[in-house]
Amino acid sequence: MEKIEPGKYVELGYDLYAIEPDGTEKLVHQTNEEDPEKIVFGVTQGMIRPLEKAIEGLEAGGKFNVTASADEAFGKYDPDQVVELERDVFTIDGKFDDKMIKVGAAVPMMTADGFRITGIVKEVTDTHVKMDFNHPLADKAVRFDGKILTVREATPEEIKPFQGGCGCGCNHDHCGDGDSCGCGDGCCH
Repeated sequence: MEKIEPGKYVELGYDLYAIEPDGTEKLVHQTNEEDPEKIVFGVTQGMIRPLEKAIEGLEAGGKFNVTASADEAFGKYDPDQVVELERDVFTIDGKFDDKMIKVGAAVPMMTADGFRITGIVKEVTDTHVKMDFNHPLADKAVRFDGKILTVREATPEEIKPFQGGCGCGCNHDHCGDGDSCGCGDGCCH
């Protein structure tokens, strides 16, 4: 059996828990054999370091259970990531997109550098839309509990998305296919 090492294609199934300050855990995301997390080990950018260390050397069927602090996972909440954008940014064919742009909505957008990010609409006024671009799990420790589903050599086609990819930074191989993990997938404004 092949072991996880740099250049290997890996599929993971796991439950992701957010850990509250009082120590309670809340299930926030799941992957499984039908919808696995797909990475190329050592190539995929943005891997959470403790998870990467925990799976290195495992074979298909190997289990992992690892906790990452807020700093190691999705970072600290940054108030500078809350911005007001001109309402005109959300105009399609001359009309404000009031179906998509409403308080609480997760809106995929593109940075000036071409990276996909997701913002949560916090407020809509006559002139501006206030957006929060912090990761939904910012300030949260997390725990991954799962197993390795597949380990094999990565093909050049599998390596290519991670050398330019969609840039959403979540490490899922789903850009544009309609899946939702809150990381900026789907179409952009």
